Amino acid sequence: MDTITVAVVSLAVLLALLAAKVPIGVALGLVSFGGFWILLNFDVALSTVRTIPYEFSANWDLTAIPMFLLMGAIVNQSGISTALFRAARLWLGGLPGGLAVATNLACAGFGAASGSSVAASATMARLAVPEMLRHGYDKGLAAGVVACGGTLAALIPPSILFVLYGIFAQVSIVDLLIAGIIPGILTAIVYTAMILIRCRLNPSLAPEQGREEFRSNRRERWTALAEVWPLMALILAVIGGLYGGIVSPTEAGAGGAFVALMIAVLQGRMKLPDFLASVKDAMAATAQIFFVGMGAVMYTRFLAFSGAGNFLTDTIGTWAVDPILLVLALSIVYLILGMFLDPLGILLITIPVFLPMFQALNLDLVWLGVIMVKYIEIGLLTPPVGFNVYVVKGVVGDRIPLETIFKGCFWFLACEVVIMALIIGFPEISTFLPQTMR
Repeated sequence: MDTITVAVVSLAVLLALLAAKVPIGVALGLVSFGGFWILLNFDVALSTVRTIPYEFSANWDLTAIPMFLLMGAIVNQSGISTALFRAARLWLGGLPGGLAVATNLACAGFGAASGSSVAASATMARLAVPEMLRHGYDKGLAAGVVACGGTLAALIPPSILFVLYGIFAQVSIVDLLIAGIIPGILTAIVYTAMILIRCRLNPSLAPEQGREEFRSNRRERWTALAEVWPLMALILAVIGGLYGGIVSPTEAGAGGAFVALMIAVLQGRMKLPDFLASVKDAMAATAQIFFVGMGAVMYTRFLAFSGAGNFLTDTIGTWAVDPILLVLALSIVYLILGMFLDPLGILLITIPVFLPMFQALNLDLVWLGVIMVKYIEIGLLTPPVGFNVYVVKGVVGDRIPLETIFKGCFWFLACEVVIMALIIGFPEISTFLPQTMR
């Protein structure tokens, strides 16, 4: 059996293991181990298990991940997210569909402080969905905006997915984090415009009754804003520090976590048990990401040794005359995988497959990173898996059926068609800010 055949068979075995619910880190490690054993020998395969996980985890750039996760965990545990939603609700609740708009923008703000789509969706589902249902909002809109708004955390810095992509693709992590800003803002704006238009055309989605309570008390508005401005200042400081080259991603994460802790303590929102819970949450999430990453880097090494990358590079030159064809192929693959696989797994499995193709066509790898993360966002919403949808369902329980949540996401997925067309058609949306840093 030649090396390319072994590589193709390994991919089929990997997908079969994932379909059988084998943890993705274990599946990647087992397939890689078996591949090295077949191509070389058992001792070499065993050596990869000993050395590659250490080499991966000893990468200094990875220290940004636990720091960003700790910052998000502190923000979540301290209840700052509650104040964020309250401020957005008071300022925007008087608009058509104002509570849904407030939820969307609060998700973006929380995502900018946490980098976790799951945390953003779970937190806002607890805060926003009961409030919208109390005001008579359509159930699909109420749940859909939370599930879809939560995905903004994967794009707006700090983004764990961008950090991992940067390490595997050997692209500047700072460039990637900054590249996500405009696409993230664009997504939030398009979502907001869709909500406003739909609720203006169909007032039954968000009844007028009750809006006056959000217009009446200006003092309460400013008081609510005073509670969250330190968090907004923190987010701008982290992004500004990265953009200006003042801090590295790890320094930004560590400084952000420390400042978030100080804000929570000074506002009386953080006690010792809350801090310990934040550390525990960050450690658990870090361990999960590192375990998957170790398996992914083993599989990447195996594919490289098998010659699959060179084979794909040579093959792509025979048919991909137009780079758009490659992007469309990537789009189809991601939309299909997003229906069934874990977001982190999709990213780490597909990087070694698509990266050589983009390099062969001399395409911008920062642009590729934004496209990949955007498609991962979409995969969080599409059935039958739709991870964010199930997170929201787990919070709202029997109040909203699962099919209603998926239907509520439909309009947001329609927005994603427009957003992806713009990002693919105009790469400058992703590359403009990183280019200004050079």
